[in-house]
Amino acid sequence: MTFPSEQTQVFLLLGAVVVLLVWGRFRYDMVAFGALMLAAILGLVPTESVFSGFGHSAVAIIALVLIVSRALSSSGAIELVASRLINPDRPLPLHIAIIASVGAALSAIINNVAALALLMPLDIEAANKSKRGPGQSLMPLSFATILGGMITLIGTPPNIVISEYRSDVMGQPFRMLDFAPVGLAVAVVGIAFVSVAGWRLLPKRASIADYEQELRKGRYVAELRVGEQSFEDDILVQDLYPKADEADIHLLGLIRNGKRRPGLAMRETVRAGDFLVVEGDPKAIETFMGQSALDFAGSDLHEGGVTSRGLEIKETIVPDGARIQNRTVRSLQLLSRHSVSLLGVAREGQRFRDRVRLLTIRAGDVLLLLGTPERIEAATEWLGVLPIEGRSTEVIQRGKAGLSIALFIAAVALAVFGLVPLSVALGAAVIGYVVLGLVSGREVYQSVEWKVIVLLASLIPLAEAFERTGGAELLAGQIATLTDGYPGWVTLAVLMLVTMTMSDFLNNVATTLIAAPIGLSIAAATDSNPDTYLMGVAVAASCAFLTPIGHKNNTIILGPGSYRFGDYWRIGLPLEVLVIAVSVPALLIFWPL
Repeated sequence: MTFPSEQTQVFLLLGAVVVLLVWGRFRYDMVAFGALMLAAILGLVPTESVFSGFGHSAVAIIALVLIVSRALSSSGAIELVASRLINPDRPLPLHIAIIASVGAALSAIINNVAALALLMPLDIEAANKSKRGPGQSLMPLSFATILGGMITLIGTPPNIVISEYRSDVMGQPFRMLDFAPVGLAVAVVGIAFVSVAGWRLLPKRASIADYEQELRKGRYVAELRVGEQSFEDDILVQDLYPKADEADIHLLGLIRNGKRRPGLAMRETVRAGDFLVVEGDPKAIETFMGQSALDFAGSDLHEGGVTSRGLEIKETIVPDGARIQNRTVRSLQLLSRHSVSLLGVAREGQRFRDRVRLLTIRAGDVLLLLGTPERIEAATEWLGVLPIEGRSTEVIQRGKAGLSIALFIAAVALAVFGLVPLSVALGAAVIGYVVLGLVSGREVYQSVEWKVIVLLASLIPLAEAFERTGGAELLAGQIATLTDGYPGWVTLAVLMLVTMTMSDFLNNVATTLIAAPIGLSIAAATDSNPDTYLMGVAVAASCAFLTPIGHKNNTIILGPGSYRFGDYWRIGLPLEVLVIAVSVPALLIFWPL
């Protein structure tokens, strides 16, 4: 029996990887790592190269970009820009155009998943205030963040992978803004489409009542302390109403000297040491607290108060039999024992006049705890409460927004002017953010999406084997034969179409690693400019608009937007056609064949 050739084995192995990734039954990082181990056993990847992907510069850059994104978010720099540009009173097409443009711009400088995560709450809030379902604008926003990532080198992983692949095979990587001419053209046209026509193709499925009901379930009554530096001039409680409305907060009253003032205390002058009683969801409370320079009860136990490093707000539910049931946090001395504050309480949408720390907690209450993650973990176990998975809010250090932006601009400038490699510039920025306290050592590792890192590091040696055994050259020859006799732009369009289709079902990093060698082989076979095809692969691999599994942003909006699997192609199919129609001429202009 004749053993299959190395090329056949690589094809079969990569085919199995593609099938398993599309199936989704197993974690994609484990699929890729398992394939790498099998390739090493079969001798398809040399022993000394098995783990070479983990030391590849593309892997380091992607990890560093994720950490930088976390630091920029923690400083409030992104929130500051976004909140000033979003107005729920605008007509829907104008709202989509503005928030999509902001999303695209943010995605050009930070990870596009982080950009969506920052803007999605603002978009949902705007939808609630406008009495419409968020599904009309969330998908356009998601697609805009994907489009914006194509503008710069660090905007999306496919650009980073393509740049480092070019460095490996041609000696020089793409520079930071080499992607801008084509990426910007595609992003502008794509945003115009989703703003003017795309959103109209989406079904109106959910009523605003559903969102108001969900919003009400997650609202807490909390007490925020007025510090010495909170307000420069004497103000009344009612003077805070505009800022409270902007943050989607209800002001319920005022506490002075331990006693609740009558009614809403609208005409009471706010003094240092007072407590404002507010109602809102965790993010809204955190935003209002930060923007108004307010603090929380027990802030003296956290150095720096609300600006302390590494604080988060965690939602927990009280089960029957918990230690805190039928007791108050003051009687348990939660703050002095664990340095954790009870920021707020939610009780089936009810409002109450008791002080939060004096409120007798019942089974079924949802508590809003504030502290460091480690202390909250210990406190929840001691209290007997159950943390709600995925329901935590980071406390933003808004006073450091300017420093974080300056540090990021300096790092990008060093890379753009070629003074240091991009990986070194981003690494230095990360060290700066750690020194500033915007990310802790623990958060550095939490910021990195390790599944993507393992996926990329595992596929790099497999992609090299694919190219070394002639697999890329074989597929390139098939595409060249199929388009023989046609102009070169047809070959480019076919390659992009194949790549785009793969990206709709595979991880975009995996798609890029498979398609890049094919593009380079086509360029060699047709005696064309390889950069044209590499840029085409980068654009196409980034454009996954047909399914909720093609890009993480599409998956994130699936639930909040009440979308179904088939909704994505309604707007995604014409958008992908538009991307091909715009990017191919742009590539021929800026990267001639």
